[in-house]
Amino acid sequence: MASVETLRVLGNEYNAEILEATNDPQSAQELSEQLEVPIATCYRRIDELTEANLLELYDRPLSEEHRRINVYRRNVDEIRVEFVDETCNVVVQQRSEIKNKLDDVWRTLSEPS
Repeated sequence: MASVETLRVLGNEYNAEILEATNDPQSAQELSEQLEVPIATCYRRIDELTEANLLELYDRPLSEEHRRINVYRRNVDEIRVEFVDETCNVVVQQRSEIKNKLDDVWRTLSEPS
């Protein structure tokens, strides 16, 4: 993704807060309540962050009402903005594979049998 596009996505209201809150997996409803973001706006921001590959669908567990809910987690560990000469570069460090595998193991162990 181009640097300017990444900055545009990060600059939209609530997007940085959503990324910060999704270090641990969260549903749109949880994010909406936690961040006091209208649910429709929250879904739009989630879509935008997912399209930018900054957020990912992490899981689809069953709710207490036996419906599938989407749970999201940020897909990045670090985002840096660098100005070199007359160029703006955005460096995005993706979530590490080791961290992803550890999260998957923990999720599998914590699921009810």
